[in-house]
Amino acid sequence: MGEATTRFVERTLCPLGKGVQAPPVFEESKALCGAGILFMLPSLLAQGLLKAKEVFRLPASHYYGLESVVLTLAFMALARIKHPEQLKQCKPGEIGRLIGLDRIPEVRCLREKIKFISEQQRSVHFNNLLIDQWYHDDNREDTGFLYIDGHVRIYYGYKANLPSKFISRQKLCLSATSEFWVNDAVGMPVMMVMGELSEKLQTVIEHQIIPQLMEAKLISSDIEDQQEPQCTFVFDREAYEPAFFRRLWEQYRIAIITYRKNVKDQWDKEHFESIDVQVLNHTINMDLCEQETELGGYRMREIRRLGASGHQTAIITTHPHLQTKQIAGRMFARWSQENFFRYLIQDYDFDKMISFGVETIDMEKTVVNPQYRKATYQLKKLRERKQRIESKFYPLVEQAIDSELEMIPRLTDKQMQYKQLLDQYSQEESALAMERKKLQPRIKLSQMPEEKRYNKLKTESKIFMNVIKMICYRAESAVASLISPYLANADKEKRMVVKQIIQANADVIPDYENNTLTVVLYSLSANRYNQAAAELANLLNLTETIFPGSELRMVFKISANLDCDK
Repeated sequence: MGEATTRFVERTLCPLGKGVQAPPVFEESKALCGAGILFMLPSLLAQGLLKAKEVFRLPASHYYGLESVVLTLAFMALARIKHPEQLKQCKPGEIGRLIGLDRIPEVRCLREKIKFISEQQRSVHFNNLLIDQWYHDDNREDTGFLYIDGHVRIYYGYKANLPSKFISRQKLCLSATSEFWVNDAVGMPVMMVMGELSEKLQTVIEHQIIPQLMEAKLISSDIEDQQEPQCTFVFDREAYEPAFFRRLWEQYRIAIITYRKNVKDQWDKEHFESIDVQVLNHTINMDLCEQETELGGYRMREIRRLGASGHQTAIITTHPHLQTKQIAGRMFARWSQENFFRYLIQDYDFDKMISFGVETIDMEKTVVNPQYRKATYQLKKLRERKQRIESKFYPLVEQAIDSELEMIPRLTDKQMQYKQLLDQYSQEESALAMERKKLQPRIKLSQMPEEKRYNKLKTESKIFMNVIKMICYRAESAVASLISPYLANADKEKRMVVKQIIQANADVIPDYENNTLTVVLYSLSANRYNQAAAELANLLNLTETIFPGSELRMVFKISANLDCDK
């Protein structure tokens, strides 16, 4: 039955189809490894982790129920166990006791559970239920501004044929998939959608993000007589197109804030005004100026920030009346989403594949013809070589006019060499251009050779795991906010203290007579952190959290002596 198994009767009945999902049963455990993660459970539940029970189903005869599986996945993410294979390096019985079982699922078993959940194709609905909980009617302020950006996930395998994408962090074009994330005004993740091929951000916003926001009821399709924006999208230059901005406003009453492209003029520096701008939790003094501008035949508001070097950063918006300082603050707060990506890559490793395999894509979808792209690349390189020769050839003509007679033969020889090369490149350029004309710029997937036809990685399991990690990130952020008032240097220390709490050992003491489950956290690395953990314990006790699947009310304590010197 495996290491650390003790509930033999229940485990024996399950393969025979006569078992039931194992309920959590706790035994007293001293110095349980990583049991401090139980301090995160109230926040996980508050963020809607158990909403999964309203969406997914697991067979009643399975030993591990849905609650146990989602708790395991959430605890793995918070404990920085970045993929199921790393469970082989962990103590299965120790982690199992955290969820009230004898051990956690074995790697193959856990993968089977994830596969079973993914096959239900309900991850987007799960995300929408969470959105409804996170942003109920009296809590819509954070969704007034939504940050949208794409994240490219490199593919190192060999089974899938994926389009090449430019990876800015590696300065290379590699096989990759794209995920498009939506974060709220304070940087918390809201939702994500998966790209199949090489979709532009504009296309994803119109055909995937907006429909899902409507499905989640964050925005409405009924905009009749509505003059105020439903929300404001903030994104970078990738989605820049004035006609697209106007379309968002006219069809959905969605305003935009983004950087302006191709800025060539300079505004008079005397028109800039020094203003204090709120960027997230920081106040920054900026030199700002606003003017009306026309882009693509549409009138828009343009705001510029004057830097210390004299550089002017141009921002445009279609929001009708948002203050200048608020526009600048929202635009420069876009880095909260970049920081979110960096944190999830470093701590959650959210680029890891969960389920292996590929899926087909609609054969009617069109893509850039690979042969046309190859011919275009060859033509570009040939023209670059031709330009380099021309840059050497034409100065020689002028030089020959002004040179002495004895230098002319040498210059003439060089001219002849360059002229021969130019004639050769011109012939090759004409031939390549004629070959490219015979090719279609875009073709359907069905027209591609089968061995090179694009497909996609399995997406449902990745979406499901991303939703779990959204919950974990939000829960971790909520706990970090709770302890912030008790830390002198909260901006730098709050997440570090949360990680210490998660990794700390603790005693787990059940009391079935009084229906309590006491978690006693062991000492952290400094007394000021213990003080913050004690305040956190007091706040968590006010929630009166019931451990999922049981009637045990959780009680949180710390074992450290708070009276010792700092």
